[in-house]
Amino acid sequence: MLVALALFAAQAINFAVIFEARRQTRLQAIVGPAATRIADAEDRIATGRFRQPIILRGRVQLQADDPIGDTATRRSDVESALRRELTELGIGAGAITSATEAIAPDDPRLRLMSARQAARLRRVGTELVLAVERGAGGGWLVQRLPLPRSDRALIATLIGQTIVLYVIVLLPMLWAARRISQPLQALTVAARRFRPGDTAPPLDERGPHDVRAVIAAFNQLRLRVSAMLEEKDRMLGAIGHDLRTPLAALRVRIESVEDNEDRARMADTIAEMNRTLDDILSLARLGRPSEPMTAVDMAALVDAVVDDFVAIGSPVTFAGADRVKLSARPSLMRRAVRNLIENAVKYGGSADVRLDVTKEAVAIIVADQGPGIPPDKLDAVFDAFTRLETSRNRDTGGAGLGLALARAIVREAGGEISLANRAGGGLDATITLPRRG
Repeated sequence: MLVALALFAAQAINFAVIFEARRQTRLQAIVGPAATRIADAEDRIATGRFRQPIILRGRVQLQADDPIGDTATRRSDVESALRRELTELGIGAGAITSATEAIAPDDPRLRLMSARQAARLRRVGTELVLAVERGAGGGWLVQRLPLPRSDRALIATLIGQTIVLYVIVLLPMLWAARRISQPLQALTVAARRFRPGDTAPPLDERGPHDVRAVIAAFNQLRLRVSAMLEEKDRMLGAIGHDLRTPLAALRVRIESVEDNEDRARMADTIAEMNRTLDDILSLARLGRPSEPMTAVDMAALVDAVVDDFVAIGSPVTFAGADRVKLSARPSLMRRAVRNLIENAVKYGGSADVRLDVTKEAVAIIVADQGPGIPPDKLDAVFDAFTRLETSRNRDTGGAGLGLALARAIVREAGGEISLANRAGGGLDATITLPRRG
């Protein structure tokens, strides 16, 4: 588009220059001979050899009055140029007037011309009337010159030149741009669709040298990223195994502790460490889930999670909803919903769960009756290991990973999670998932 606009601007300037040059040429072609004829007429009048012409085409006629009326459209450019020419010829002129007039098909002058002259004058269609005032009482020298009606031929020529220019310059540039843009578009799509561990073949290296180099670098980068993530997963697996083994040993050893209260506290600490370890490993591995995307009935999924809480006596309720299926990873989505309900029960005393279904999205809303969260902390609580001491303390457990993990799961599914304080008290935690067909 920029090249096309630049060519158009260049041609517009070219048009203006050519038209101005043509105007000046035509003006000189009119004014130069007209001034010469007036000078010749002045000489013939001075020597008494002037005869009033019968045919008024290009001839100089002596009239008593100015033939151009006040309502005629004057040609100031012609008048100025004619005055300069007469001054150069040494002729002092009084007033100079000029105007264009249409040539009527039944103009009586046409009958006095040859057939060729009359046909040419009819084809021209207009004539330029020039009137030059002589000295005081000397009358007016008048000429009538044929004037072309339009510049259609020139316009057609310039339009043709523009088309040729666009064909010769713009089409090859469009071809080159397409040759560059297609591989870049493919690279953009591949970069957006890239997921760690995918088995897609390397992107075809095509296009100009620089574009091929970028595509080759992307292919190498994708292999390096996949290799790094695989190494990370192996490292996390080893860390999880090495940490769970001593935790299991500790869990066995605490059975020998005689004090029941101490033994219970130790068991709770070990369980909390195991949960924290699970959250950390899940959060780290979220970019490479082993569970495939499947069609999930969200109402049934939420109902199953709520039943688990009800079975252990937690104050959790669920307002039933119609079946609505979305593409998701079931176990991960259950974990995200479970984390929100756990937070609501721990810090709000209870959880009321409901589904809001629209044509565009499904919202899972978990409402509690707790004190809420300060408005300036609503975003900060999603950061890993963030805990609000005013409403959450060590007695309630947790390492500040629940909301971070829930948000990562929901965003990986293409949705969003948000927190909002209700006007009447309590907090609403909302998972919004788009409906994709």
